Amino acid sequence: MASSSCLASPAGAAALICRARRPRRRVACSASEKSAEPAWLAAGGRSAGGRLACGVLAAWAVASASSPVIAASQRLPPLSTEPNRCERAFVGNTIGQANGVYDKPLDLRFCDYTNEKTNLKGKSLAAALMSDAKFDGADMSEVVMSKAYAVGASFKGTNFTNAVIDRVKFEKADLTGAIFKNTVLSGSTFDDAKMEDVVFEDTIIGYIDLQKLCTNTSISADNRLELGCR
Repeated sequence: MASSSCLASPAGAAALICRARRPRRRVACSASEKSAEPAWLAAGGRSAGGRLACGVLAAWAVASASSPVIAASQRLPPLSTEPNRCERAFVGNTIGQANGVYDKPLDLRFCDYTNEKTNLKGKSLAAALMSDAKFDGADMSEVVMSKAYAVGASFKGTNFTNAVIDRVKFEKADLTGAIFKNTVLSGSTFDDAKMEDVVFEDTIIGYIDLQKLCTNTSISADNRLELGCR
């Protein structure tokens, strides 16, 4: 395991800056619980992209702290009878991102977006109900999923490159072979999710979130090493 060194942060900051001495591809950031100042851990070089990503994650955490995701035990609303409800994912929400506010509910439950390569990219899916939907092989790069409920959904081989995955519930979801490249993973839960062969490259994740993610036993040994699981 690589050793690390910590330096005092710039004047006025209430955090330490820690860097792994051996280069790694992961960048992990977290917001300090005692201060609005971000405490960030960069393992993979002092790139401008990494610093920008850390700032985005810290701001996201502060903006969203008071708005919890749907609890697993909470009763969901009845399935929408709206015609073409599944196609609404191709439009997404026109308001609300980090706080999960939406102009109209997105009920995508049981919808099938298998191998959808065009219409989901870059969409805002705030507070979307996605349980038991299929996104296998879909391109969801640059998507903003805030407070989405994806329990039991299938994301086999889904591309989440450059996406923001914020407080999403992935319990019992199938994420086999999903791609989290340069993806922000904040406050999301993966209990009992299938995560074999998931790609974690330059993934941006808070320390506490990382600890929770590492409890998923389906993550391969190589991925656990890349993530920094202990």
